[in-house]
Amino acid sequence: MAGTDNDSTGARDAMDRAVAGLLLAAGGGRRLGGRPKALLTHRGRPLVEHAAHTLREGGCAPVHVVLGAAADRVRDRAELAGCVLVDNPRWTDGMGSSLRAGLTSLLGTDTGAALVLLVDQPGIGPAAVARVLAAYTGPDALVSAAYDGRRGHPVLFGARRWAEIAADAEGDRGARGYLRAHESDIVLVECGDVAQAYDIDTEEDLSQLDQ
Repeated sequence: MAGTDNDSTGARDAMDRAVAGLLLAAGGGRRLGGRPKALLTHRGRPLVEHAAHTLREGGCAPVHVVLGAAADRVRDRAELAGCVLVDNPRWTDGMGSSLRAGLTSLLGTDTGAALVLLVDQPGIGPAAVARVLAAYTGPDALVSAAYDGRRGHPVLFGARRWAEIAADAEGDRGARGYLRAHESDIVLVECGDVAQAYDIDTEEDLSQLDQ
């Protein structure tokens, strides 16, 4: 019986750990004429500020923000008080390097999972973050938002998965390879009724921003 009690205590401890928000905001906006996505204006403020607010309002704490292109300008222009700012000097290598930098920054913190959001998806708000966060079950959790049944962001990675995800994250694929290899483990949470998962990638996409 003592073993059962210990197991129960461990499970409760794992569930009590905070889920960190991890915002990937290092991209240089190559298809946007070299305009860093973090500094695009949305609702009167830089896009990175809007996304960090989304993570906080959705229930994530702490919030780590990975910066790369124009990192100094982002620091000057965006209000990111309370966030942990993580520099990715290899941001030109692609999103995989930012994911690795972000997960590395969380090592040693008392967080049970990282909920990853991309800076260029302003149609995803706190409601979607909160839904994915609510599916957290412990450090082995693997949860993804879904839109009409198709996997999208945000994605939640339990802490026990971080090392494998970081090892697999290369180029611009981020965690796609890991997610494909562990598809049967993923808990999908439908968010299509509360969010829109469009990306700001090209000049045409800028019309999606609220100027």
